Amino acid sequence: MQMTGAQIIIECLIEQGVDTVFGFPGGSVLPLYDALYQNQSRIRHILTSHEQGAAHAADGYARSTGKVGVCMATSGPGATNLVTGIATAYMDSVPIVAFTGNVTVPLLGKDSFQEVDITGITMPITKHNFIVKDVADLAETIRTAFRIAQDGRPGPVLIDVPKDVTVYTADFSPQSIEALRPRTER
Repeated sequence: MQMTGAQIIIECLIEQGVDTVFGFPGGSVLPLYDALYQNQSRIRHILTSHEQGAAHAADGYARSTGKVGVCMATSGPGATNLVTGIATAYMDSVPIVAFTGNVTVPLLGKDSFQEVDITGITMPITKHNFIVKDVADLAETIRTAFRIAQDGRPGPVLIDVPKDVTVYTADFSPQSIEALRPRTER
């Protein structure tokens, strides 16, 4: 079925068992916030006063529930405000997935208003990070990010989603997720 990128993100979060998302809205993630509002009976959003609080809240949520914590922020300074919380999760091996918005794909790399290379900034403090330039790749990227965050030594994964990717449409097919078995190697 055809869905917007924002709807795909929500469906994938629910598919992964996410019931709570922490974040602070901004221009490049407004389509995602619209989708969160439309799905407020299925997934709860906790508005933080600052993006840094969202990252720390996702970290605390993961520590206290054993689930993957999820946070989100807009592009530029919103995304960079997540860095301390992501670094904390990395140092303490806490599984979180951080979503950041970004400028549209054609403007990437052109020093556009509020554009920041958040994947470059967070490379040393994440297990992996992604920038999704095609809405058709979004669902599989999210599924992979959750797998990476939980597999082996847990840790943070960042998914950077340009604004146009959240409004374009693609086919979406739900999948059942296999629980990861803990490794018991010696």
